[in-house]
Order: sequence, then C-alpha cells, then structure tokens
Amino acid sequence: MIIGSHVSMSAPDYLLGAVKEAVSYDANALMIYTGPPQNTRRKPISEMKVKEAHELMQRHGICKQSMIVHAPYIINLANCLKPETYELAVEFLTKEIERVKELEATYLVLHPGSHVKAGEEAGLDKIISGLDEAMQNMGNVSIALETMSGKGSELGYRFEQLRYIIDHVEHGEALSVCLDTCHIHDAGYDIAHFDEVLREFDRIIGLERLACIHVNDSKNIQGAKKDRHANIGFGEIGYQTLYHIVHHPRLENVVKILETPYIEEHPPYQQEIAMLKSGSFDEQLQEKIKQGVRL
Repeated sequence: MIIGSHVSMSAPDYLLGAVKEAVSYDANALMIYTGPPQNTRRKPISEMKVKEAHELMQRHGICKQSMIVHAPYIINLANCLKPETYELAVEFLTKEIERVKELEATYLVLHPGSHVKAGEEAGLDKIISGLDEAMQNMGNVSIALETMSGKGSELGYRFEQLRYIIDHVEHGEALSVCLDTCHIHDAGYDIAHFDEVLREFDRIIGLERLACIHVNDSKNIQGAKKDRHANIGFGEIGYQTLYHIVHHPRLENVVKILETPYIEEHPPYQQEIAMLKSGSFDEQLQEKIKQGVRL
C-alpha cells in the first residue's frame, strides 16, 4: 500500500523536515503545500533542502511520484465576478506549477473552484479558460483536479463536471483526478458500495487518470454537501469502507493520503496508517487515537 498523510513544511528544514515527519508515521507517501495554503507568501524552493529530502526519501523507499503537492485554497479559477481574483488564480497557479517542477514532484492537487453565483456552466467554462492560460508549460507535472463536496458554489462535485473540464482544456493530457472519500460521500455518492462508485468513475473519467486518493472519514451524512473531515472510523463512512478502499486491488498503485483532523493538537497519522494496514479497529486502538498516543 502506498499511504501517507499531509505533513508540514516549515523552517528550518522545509522539505527535509516534511519527509522526516512522513517517515516517523511509517508512511511511504506524503502531501505538502509549498507555502501557507491561505496566502501567496512563498519561500524560494532553493532554500527548502530539496536534495537532502530526496536522498532521505530514497533511503526510505519513498519515490518522487508519491510526494503529492497541494495547491493553495486561494486559487479560484471559477470566479466569474471578480477579474482580479481570477487573474491572481491564473498567475499563482502558473507559479505553483513551476515550484512543483523544482521539487521534482509529479502531481499538483487543485480544487477546481467556486462559481460565486455565476452558475455552474459559466464557472466550468471559466475554469477551462484559466487552466488553458496556466498550463502552457507543464513539463512532467499533472494537475489533479480534486473531487469536491458541493458546498456553497463549489464545482467538481460530480464526475461529469471533471470530465467536462478534461474534455475541453487545451492540454487535457496533463489533467488527472484526486478522489476525496469525504468529499464524494458528502456530495452524495454511496461509497458504502464503493465498487459501484469506482466503476462509475472509470466509465466517466477513467481509472488511468486517478492520481491519488484523500482518505478521510466524514462528520456528515451522505449528501450533506458540507465537507467536514473525521478521523478514520469515527465518522459516517466508517472504518470497514475506508479499509476496503485503501486495499482495493484496482487501486494498489494509487497514492493514498490522510487529511484527518488532529486530536488534541496531536497528528493521528501514525496510528491511522497502522490501523489501515492491520485491518484491526478495536477499542484499545480507538482509545489510543483519542489520546494521541504514538504506537
């Protein structure tokens, strides 16, 4: 299983520190932001100890394709009402693509955007225009459009919307998809019957485009369209369904990333990774996760 979690990338070790954190969770994958996800402040990649990080990854069997980069939340390519917001999104996405290249990563996960009351069709077409502007020099980078929950005016909450974007952008070959379990559950997909959902994904988008899976439980009932992550086994999706997903034979080579909440300021990722590997969800392990105890 290729599995890891979101990890921090902060001074002084930056990417090297992020890899060290992933290793401490017994992970063989990781996801990072190249800077704060809520703003545009960025340190030069040259300061981020990339070479040392790659060497540590190699020693621990973490390949570069298993290092996922997530674009900042402030990028909203679907904004039809504020030209300055759209222009910032295009400019910053273009810069993020270059930063992913410098990190020698492959996948940049992107929230498609919110149409802000302009309507879904207008929002989708705006996303396509923005991607066409930003994706002129992709190199080996693929933008992984994330499946969303549909809260507010979010787009990308149906597989058909992502297919529409893929079919209409100039460089569709450089687009992939990140499947978020919490988001598709909240969007209304019945992932308790995950094989059916996966067949639908394959029919509409194609499994060959599935770059990674965000493995999260949900605090909400199916179809709530709220997007509130829960810890593995403590939400409405449940442990058995998530265990089935991460061990699915058709997803063996897909990177799985946990984005579950901290528990009393402690990251639960070592425990949750161990739980998903072991197939065991017992009371003792539940209590350890609640207490943030390292296994």
